Amino acid sequence: MASVKFAVVDVNDFLTRKQSAEPSLATEWASLEELYNKKLWHQLTLKLQDFVKRPEQKKGDNLIQLYNNFLSTFENKINPLSLIEICAHIVEQYSNKREAITFLEKMEPKVKMNDEALTLCKVLQGQIYLEQLNDLEATEKIIEQLEGTLEDADVVTPVHGRFYKLASEYYRVRGPMARYYRCALRFLGCSGAGAALPAAERRVCALRLALAAVLAPTVYDLGELLAHPILESLENTPDAWATQLVAAADAGDVAGFERVRARAPHPELQRADAQLNMKIAILCLMQMAFNRTSAQRKLTFSEIARQARVPHDEVELLVMKALAEKLIRGHIDQVSETVSITWVRPRALPRAGAASLARRLDAWCTAVAAAATLLQRQAPDLLTL
Repeated sequence: MASVKFAVVDVNDFLTRKQSAEPSLATEWASLEELYNKKLWHQLTLKLQDFVKRPEQKKGDNLIQLYNNFLSTFENKINPLSLIEICAHIVEQYSNKREAITFLEKMEPKVKMNDEALTLCKVLQGQIYLEQLNDLEATEKIIEQLEGTLEDADVVTPVHGRFYKLASEYYRVRGPMARYYRCALRFLGCSGAGAALPAAERRVCALRLALAAVLAPTVYDLGELLAHPILESLENTPDAWATQLVAAADAGDVAGFERVRARAPHPELQRADAQLNMKIAILCLMQMAFNRTSAQRKLTFSEIARQARVPHDEVELLVMKALAEKLIRGHIDQVSETVSITWVRPRALPRAGAASLARRLDAWCTAVAAAATLLQRQAPDLLTL
């Protein structure tokens, strides 16, 4: 039935009527008609991508009528991804969001040969399920269906940004918090998506990310967030404490963390008390190990208890937790009450951490050069033995 409907559409009649009904857009409609009659599909696609964004076309069901009476007659002639990008504007005009889902489902077979277009089509469905229909189960199915495919892709496309925005919003609502944190960071990393956000939305996103970085029990690498310019949106605002909180946690500064936490007006920081204390203590332990050379990484229980601010009899449990999470490698000597750490999981370093590592590398290079010089001087004597 659909093919019969499209076959009887009089495109030129529709475009002529539009030119008469919308004098302010008469030139635009005439340009669309000219490109259509000349079969200049690429130029027509570019024109339509701009045309559907015009405020005049956002009213009523103008875009739905545009699709039914015009776009549907040549949709197989244009780039599939561009087609779905245009459809992203069209579905906004469906008052019945179930009909919008049906419309997108009907578009899937038409673009199935283009992976990006098909993915975007499903992402748009996910956005409607999540934001308009509050159907978390349907949203979850779409995310699970697309997540593996997108993560295995060789290149990052604009569709990745749309997907990670959907996934981050879903995990923000349903959890776990660690998945929200990772998806939100990936969204911000897709083609400058963070910079395109309005200032108010950037600030909200920055605050949510800061809280997730601190509260998510499995997130220990906070350096990537600290290096991201989105945190600049919190400067000189009542939420500036959030950046300080993340910085203190990343540095393993337990005392500094508690000072900021005490004045942070956020109840979640108080509710997650025991779990949060353990996480900050582990970050402190990791920082203690990082700050020392490989020859100095034998830490006493007393040192750990003092800096991490945990009871002496809980130090062993703290270290075992860090070992189980694969954050450090080493072994515990219960008799001498010491911990020998041989490896610390790599993390994104702030400027101070990178500078410290550079100084340590310089010292190592100097030591290696000195050893080489000594060997060169002593080599003749050794060879005569």
